[in-house]
Parts: sequence; C-alpha cells; structure tokens
Amino acid sequence: MPRRIDHVAIIVRNIEQALVFYRDTLGITPSEIKEVPTEQVRIAFLPMGGPGGSELELIEPITPDSSLTRFLEKRGEGLHHICLEVADIDAALAEMQEKGVPVLDKQPRIAASGRAIFLHPKGTNGVLLELLEKK
Repeated sequence: MPRRIDHVAIIVRNIEQALVFYRDTLGITPSEIKEVPTEQVRIAFLPMGGPGGSELELIEPITPDSSLTRFLEKRGEGLHHICLEVADIDAALAEMQEKGVPVLDKQPRIAASGRAIFLHPKGTNGVLLELLEKK
C-alpha cells in the first residue's frame, strides 16, 4: 500500500534555531516555511534527493495548549513521526480499520500537502505513522 517515505517529521521548539543546523551545517535549504493554523504549527520542509525525493519536516507548535506542545514538553525535541505516501487515503483508512490497526483519525484530516491519517504507535511498534495522499 505505501508508495514511499514522504517525510520524516522532527518536532522543534523554534524552526529558525533548528535551521541553523539543518540549513547552515548540513546545507539542506528549506523549500518552504509556513504556518498551518488548523494543525497549530509552523512547518519547514527540507527536500532530500531532488524532485520526488523524501523530505525532512520541522514542526514547531504555535499554541501553548496543543497536543504537539504537550508532546514537546513531555518528550523534548526529536523524531515525531514518519509519513508514508499512499495512493488513496480513504482506502488506506478502511484497510487499517479492517485489519484492527489503532487509528487516531476517524476520517482523513487536511494536512499541509494533502489528506492524511495517523496510526497510533500502539499498533505500529512504537512509531507514530502518518499515511498521506498527496494533493
């Protein structure tokens, strides 16, 4: 079902400070930095491997009461989730539910680059997985 790894998301306290390492040290230039109010975050996409390649996604929570802020306070900066691209998010959701995989979303949510669902780490060997149908 998954086509490829779309991105690996890293949660950070401050995108500009994080970019000092990723951009200035590693030389990975962000393709865009934007705010996604519906998700209460600012994100920076850092493309890897040219067109069609995977990306690093830096996530900065922008509200003090969001689940991402609580995640950051509890676990600190670091890996947040891995995103796998799928062709059909509705079919992927139905398949996960049929197979008994714990799903955090009862219906696909609007994400920065398409429609997505998240799979609970309890069903994925401790890793938060996002399944994404790109726009």
